Amino acid sequence: MIQEQLGKLVTESNNPSTQSIDIIDTLDMVCLMHDEDYYILDAVKKELPNIATAVDKIANAFNHNGRLFYFGAGTSGRLGVLDASECPPTFGTNKEMVQGFIAGGDTALRNPIEGAEDSFTDGQEIVDSLNINEHDIIVGITASGRTKYVLGVIDMAKQKNACTIGICNNPNTLLHQVCDITIAPVCGAESIQGSTRLKAGTAQKLVLNMLTTGAMVKIGKVYKNYMVDMKPSNEKLIDRAIRLVVEITDVSYETAETALKQCDYHVKTAIVMIHNSCNAPTATSQLEQSNGFVSKAIEK
Repeated sequence: MIQEQLGKLVTESNNPSTQSIDIIDTLDMVCLMHDEDYYILDAVKKELPNIATAVDKIANAFNHNGRLFYFGAGTSGRLGVLDASECPPTFGTNKEMVQGFIAGGDTALRNPIEGAEDSFTDGQEIVDSLNINEHDIIVGITASGRTKYVLGVIDMAKQKNACTIGICNNPNTLLHQVCDITIAPVCGAESIQGSTRLKAGTAQKLVLNMLTTGAMVKIGKVYKNYMVDMKPSNEKLIDRAIRLVVEITDVSYETAETALKQCDYHVKTAIVMIHNSCNAPTATSQLEQSNGFVSKAIEK
């Protein structure tokens, strides 16, 4: 019965366009894979309304001190952990704001623990352990749309009254039936049958990029299209922070660096300081009054 169900999935089907992939020369092989990747953007485009709805839900949760959680197994789990881990340096978030979990625990990030995805109760238990509530957003990621670990996550999340979002790569899945919002870019059969680390994984990464980036824009973590809430935690990022302030405020490198030093290298504060000709405490106050939006603080 399980084999019959899996055999009907788009992500498990055979791709007639790539059946010669094992005998053609290398350039033709990579061209073939590249051609298949064109289907990804079209598939994601069809899901943009659902993605936009999810972004608004996530931003609203952040504005009410809610958190965003990603859960998945295998490639899907690793992508969720990756996206979550990039939020603190990119958007200056604390590590609790966006969190990623993979079936089998952190060991599974480097070492495949394939059987871990088959435990519905493991999914329930991890959610139950995180004090999740109605202000949080739970995102379950599974190419098939039927991974038991992810379905267990969603089941417990609904018991906690959290908003649930599913990301999968097949139509009309079990995930569709249980999630508040389901984002399902269907990219067609993989270049290598069943290898969902390829097109399905790429589509998932594109969706995750939009979910966190879109939500961070909506809560004031971006000014124009500048990454102004980054954490300058190394030499490269310190230089990037200075260059951002230079480009945005049209001051010298030295002036930007001086302003940043006065506000502990908080880019948004430095921008407001320079634009509004004020000191760091005043700029900080103006940003607080503007809910962290640089554009509003400058208007004030």
